[in-house]
Amino acid sequence: VTTHLNTIPLFARAGSIISIEPDVQYTGEKSWDNLTIKVFPGGSGSFTLYEDEGDNYNYEKEAYTEINMTWNDKSQMLTIAPRKGNYEGMITNRTFNVELPNGKKQSVSYNGKQIKVKL
Repeated sequence: VTTHLNTIPLFARAGSIISIEPDVQYTGEKSWDNLTIKVFPGGSGSFTLYEDEGDNYNYEKEAYTEINMTWNDKSQMLTIAPRKGNYEGMITNRTFNVELPNGKKQSVSYNGKQIKVKL
């Protein structure tokens, strides 16, 4: 890959789904209620967003959440599944900003129920 000093190439497997969280210096510095979800088409794939309280061992007592995401490359559809689990202080409503490398974007509100994002 030819590149310049001010450009860093990013290589991602087709079908990869990557969450981009805010830059933080410590747990709890910023809310993660607005996440970017980057989807790399060319294949189907899946990803699980895992979250817990971040400052204790309550995850050992199943105090955490998982949100499964599945990309169907043929239909160009991202399915964000219902949230599994819970913990005190969890984010119940959030925005996912879904982006493709070609610049297509869509923002969706998520409240723990399944949603489908067509890109």
